[in-house]
Amino acid sequence: MTENYITSEDLAFRPRARLLQMLGDQLIGSHRLAIFELVKNAYDADADTVLITLNKVNTPEAEIIVEDNGDGMSLAIIKDIWLVPAHDHKQKQKLDKKRTRLNRLPLGEKGLGRFAVHKLGNEIELITRSKNEDECLVKINWSELIEKPFLEDTRVEVITRTPQVFLGENTGTQINIRDLREQTWTRGDVRKLLRQITSISTPFTDKRSDKFETLLEVTGYPEWTQGIPDIDMLKERAPWHIKFELKDGLLNLDYHFRGVPGIRIEERQKELVNENLPLAASTKKQKKVAIPEDFNGIGEISGEFYIYDRDRKILSKFGEQQLVENFLDENGGIRVYRDNIRVYNYGEPGDDWLGLDLRRVNVPGRHISRNIIVGSLDLNIEDSYDLIEKTNREGFVENDSYNRFQNIILAVLSIVETERLIDKERLRDATEEPKNIEVKKIEKPLDDLRKIAKKHNLSDELEPLIQKTEKNYNEMRDVMLNTGFNNMGLAIVFHEVEHGVRSLYATIEHSDDISLIKQHAHELVKILDSFSDLLRKGENKPASLKNLIRKARDVAKIRFRKHKIQFVCPFLEENIPDIEQSFIFKILIGSLNNIFDNSIYWLQTRWPEDTIGQRKIYVNVTNNFYGKTAIIIADNGPGFQDEQEQLVKPFFTRRPNGMGIGLYYINLAMEVNKGRLVILDDQDDVPNEFDGAAMALVFD
Repeated sequence: MTENYITSEDLAFRPRARLLQMLGDQLIGSHRLAIFELVKNAYDADADTVLITLNKVNTPEAEIIVEDNGDGMSLAIIKDIWLVPAHDHKQKQKLDKKRTRLNRLPLGEKGLGRFAVHKLGNEIELITRSKNEDECLVKINWSELIEKPFLEDTRVEVITRTPQVFLGENTGTQINIRDLREQTWTRGDVRKLLRQITSISTPFTDKRSDKFETLLEVTGYPEWTQGIPDIDMLKERAPWHIKFELKDGLLNLDYHFRGVPGIRIEERQKELVNENLPLAASTKKQKKVAIPEDFNGIGEISGEFYIYDRDRKILSKFGEQQLVENFLDENGGIRVYRDNIRVYNYGEPGDDWLGLDLRRVNVPGRHISRNIIVGSLDLNIEDSYDLIEKTNREGFVENDSYNRFQNIILAVLSIVETERLIDKERLRDATEEPKNIEVKKIEKPLDDLRKIAKKHNLSDELEPLIQKTEKNYNEMRDVMLNTGFNNMGLAIVFHEVEHGVRSLYATIEHSDDISLIKQHAHELVKILDSFSDLLRKGENKPASLKNLIRKARDVAKIRFRKHKIQFVCPFLEENIPDIEQSFIFKILIGSLNNIFDNSIYWLQTRWPEDTIGQRKIYVNVTNNFYGKTAIIIADNGPGFQDEQEQLVKPFFTRRPNGMGIGLYYINLAMEVNKGRLVILDDQDDVPNEFDGAAMALVFD
């Protein structure tokens, strides 16, 4: 059937002129970020120096001048590209991998960065000159432009003239911005801007193929940019220095504990060469180690971390304690660089893109928070094509590649944290006086927590959690004072719980997000919850070890099948006689399944392919383990890297995002059952094929 048309027209979109204002004002978050964008444009133009001048600040005649010595623009480029919003020439250049004379790929790709100038001021004067060309002058008055009804009605004056700024063979671009939107500049604002623009270039000096320098001057106030702390000197205050590289899915890492002046602890270094990288989480089913495919769209990653200790006893040993703390407050976090240039706003105060602070609250003794690390990551722009910068210039689009990137960096940090924990224990032993566990209380921090909760009208939400923490703590203390098992070890746990309470205090003080505060409070309770069941002793009575192992196997059977793990237990064969032993059934069931859980994880790191028969767990019982009865557990995973003394310490783990209380819990469980945990150094008690982790639960 034919439709009856009255009329038909092809109509074009007619953008209002104020669209230009919106592009500059709403896509760029702050005036400092706007200047940062202009510096990035200078980099794309092959400049090696950018000078930013704040002239006549805090007066009606104030202006911002941004000048570079890059390639500049010809009249044709101004007409065909610069005056064409969202032009895709940089995106095409990046996709074609067409590098500049300085071997750079463009940082920009959306064709919108030029509108950053509108965030800064209403009157713009752009002077530019390219090689063997005349100088071009572009004048823009944003207030007049946006008064026009439609974008098609706007006009920009472009003048071609004999060079007056870029004389001789000089090229580059100078942007003069007047009638500033930000009327007031303080010394603090200027120093923040200086910190931001000087951080634009990568600290990986050995990776830079060219020079790129940013300078800042404030006319009439030279002291505002003077006296900036020496970054290199402050980096030397860090007890830990780590460098790493990820290539083809393998990790090369140089860990260096440099010691603390005045504390007699030897330096310690550890080097990992072409190691697999265990992952805490993965988009690929059952995979626990990084593989080359995980780096698709990300490419090779280099990193460097300086890690500090803000304990007063440690920090005071380096001198200029307040200077170091201020440096960490302003610069703490991990920044991201791509082709030598920083990706804003990773590593800025308030940005916790890796969730480091939450991890620290969850397990306060193990994880590294933003305020003790100054880190840098370096990417190749050509290979990291799937890490796409947001239009508002504040980080990457949170796609699958970004999530993989986060997981990879957290996995590296987990390895660093495990090594750091060893040296933290050495520092603690060297600086802390022995304290009786009865003195090691958390009542005062909990009282402080109640007061600040009341101050912020959070008592109703937090008081039940505070009471639960207090109840669990008191139960644990009372049991410990009436038993003979590892009191000193649990004192360490209480030390960490106290840190957790104080971290929650800080969260309440500095955050209005009630959901975040409650989440931190719940995580604090979890630290104690896992031990409270252990200390509420059940009935210790004779029971069948066959029944114990069979029940533990049945609990884990579904997981064994899912992960294609072969469970080998000669003791459960019908012709093998049972052994009866006194123990608390509930506690040992939990211990065996904790061991199975760790084995399942580490078997997947050694055997990433889930071929049937590769992954194996061995369990047996002997009544002749040096004259004692023992349950022997072994697997064919990567095995233990550390001595038993270290393995059973609370919060020590090499498993990414692990709590580090598994073996510690098992050790306590055996003490409660009047036994002991023994990590087997040799494999005489297990078949040769089980060459990974091996241990014995020995009944004394």
